[in-house]
Amino acid sequence: MSSPEQIVEIVMDDKTYNVSKSKLIEKSDYFRALYSSGMREAAADSVRLRGLSGPGLELVLDFINTSRVQVANETLEDLVETASFLQVTAILKLLPSEVRQDNCVELHKLSEVYGTQELRGECLRFMSCHYHPMLRRPEFRGLPAALRDRVRDMRMQGAATLVALGDTCLRPAVPDEPCSMVRFGDLGRSWSPLRCAVPPDMVNVRGYGSAVLDNYLFVVGGYRVTSQEISAAHCYNPCRNEWNHVAPLNQKRSNFKLLAVTGKLYAVGGQCLGTVECYSPEQDWWTCVSSLPEPLAEFSACECQGMIYVIGGYTARDRNTNVLRYCPTSDSWSVFRTCSVHVRKQQMLSVEDTIYMVGGYTHELEPGRRKPSQTEDTLMVHSYNVTTGEWLQLRENMFKSGLNLTCTLHNDGIYIMSRGVTLPSSLEHRVFLKYDIFLDEWEDFRFPALGQNMLLFSLYLPKTL
Repeated sequence: MSSPEQIVEIVMDDKTYNVSKSKLIEKSDYFRALYSSGMREAAADSVRLRGLSGPGLELVLDFINTSRVQVANETLEDLVETASFLQVTAILKLLPSEVRQDNCVELHKLSEVYGTQELRGECLRFMSCHYHPMLRRPEFRGLPAALRDRVRDMRMQGAATLVALGDTCLRPAVPDEPCSMVRFGDLGRSWSPLRCAVPPDMVNVRGYGSAVLDNYLFVVGGYRVTSQEISAAHCYNPCRNEWNHVAPLNQKRSNFKLLAVTGKLYAVGGQCLGTVECYSPEQDWWTCVSSLPEPLAEFSACECQGMIYVIGGYTARDRNTNVLRYCPTSDSWSVFRTCSVHVRKQQMLSVEDTIYMVGGYTHELEPGRRKPSQTEDTLMVHSYNVTTGEWLQLRENMFKSGLNLTCTLHNDGIYIMSRGVTLPSSLEHRVFLKYDIFLDEWEDFRFPALGQNMLLFSLYLPKTL
């Protein structure tokens, strides 16, 4: 016959709890050490505890008896304090799997107090993965600025990767199975699918705005093939490899510029629009800010040193040769400079105080200068220094189209997806190349795919993707 199980009384304040001695030894390093110490207390039928909370002790003893624990926000501190004191490591190891948006800040604070490194690391990882939703929580905004910056920086710890979004089909894949997102491997110089379901309401949308903010990709507005403009906004989070809806624009718009500036997004202009909206991830809301001096069509824009620069395009009356600058701090537009050239339909990017303009049309306005015709289709890159006002024509690529392209900054260059000028005009035939901004050189890559409505961008992807 087996000997009966020995029961120990745990006494705290005026309450007594009966617990199996064998389970105490199995689950608690504190009791295991006590009963192997040879001390007088080790032979006693009861153990008196002091200084712990009643709810915490009940939760921990319930776990020792049943191997189950209830993790509730209102008793988190009691639970962690008691589990740490009694050294019930199984509970502490369980807590990382219980991290949620509504408890991760509290768990992080407790992990620092009680030195539970695994829990601390999981809380930081979780807050980084859900960075924008966490910005909307008051308890997160109450954390020290240095810690919030660290959480944000953790989003950029993956590998910087080129990703293309659009109606693509990788060869030799079956044409009936298109991949909406593909990634470029720098080492293998090859493309592969990025398995992530794009929201159905993003399909067949054109003329949208796109920008990367805090390693989130935002795709906003546009129009459907039925020519109906939309206000919907979607966000891709590479840390979770998922798309989510965010707050829609206040005003439907297409063919506008979406720019990331100092932690916010700005939707500038659009088809027959001069209005501007600002998106704050902290509120998940768009607010109207100062409009453009007048509506523009076919203009170019980018962020540079915390300001928004708008160049080229057309007003309702004439060419726009002014460089407009928007200051987010003062919420005001001003004419920064005038240009000796007129540009339109260019893609703009910036590095420090230099703006790079890729593709589109450029027309010299000074007398005696060569005036390209409207029909030229050559991929050209210009630079404009906002400090000196210097405008330079950089190396051109006579064999690639400068129209309807997509491009992004990535590592040491501007990566561009366009088409060859000798190919048919269909936008399905894409070419992929890089302009090295330091060496002023072009490099061609393979893009073994058909693609329409393409968007090229650079994101930090986790190793697990």
